[in-house]
Amino acid sequence: MSAAIRVAVLDYGAANMVSIAKALDAVDAHVVVASTPVEMAGMDALVVPGVGAAGSAMDHLREHCLLEPIREWVRAGRPFLGICLGFQLLFDSSEEGEAETLGLLAGRTVALQDAPTLPHIGWNSVEAVREHPLFQGVANGSYFYFVHTFAPVPADETVVVARTTHGRPFASAVAKGSLYGVQFHPEKSSEAGLQVLSNFVGLVAASSTEVW
Repeated sequence: MSAAIRVAVLDYGAANMVSIAKALDAVDAHVVVASTPVEMAGMDALVVPGVGAAGSAMDHLREHCLLEPIREWVRAGRPFLGICLGFQLLFDSSEEGEAETLGLLAGRTVALQDAPTLPHIGWNSVEAVREHPLFQGVANGSYFYFVHTFAPVPADETVVVARTTHGRPFASAVAKGSLYGVQFHPEKSSEAGLQVLSNFVGLVAASSTEVW
């Protein structure tokens, strides 16, 4: 069933598209790299990866008329996965450059607090806050690969699925309905990362009978 799942990976100039596309292909998703709203049409799920600065990312999305299509996608309840910067952009604003972001989840992205090193680069454990199918088959405390200096602080703690500690604990995964976000890079996180992506594709497949 998952082989038929069509996943649009949004190319907005802020991500290594090859690595995320290959990882999704490895879990039997049909991947389309999309850079316009037209290319997003007809897809079953939208993945927004990313590295870099929030302000420049939002400028690019605005210049390419992608802000409202992304917001409409999420507000319609369509499956969405934000990765790293794509996760941070889901919230109201970012301390990085005082950028206003997508506003799809209440909260603000801030610099990691009391971090021993910045940026936070490398493998770190992800500890479950609550059970969620996004992490089915992934042992609690599994290690994932991170590259970031900022992380969101959700206003609604009930959306938090997992936390990671680098200095103070921060939210490293959230879920609300069909909206998912992870601070780590699943495409760079070996078997655990592929399992998260496979679970995402499975969740999309389970909801694919709905008409968008």
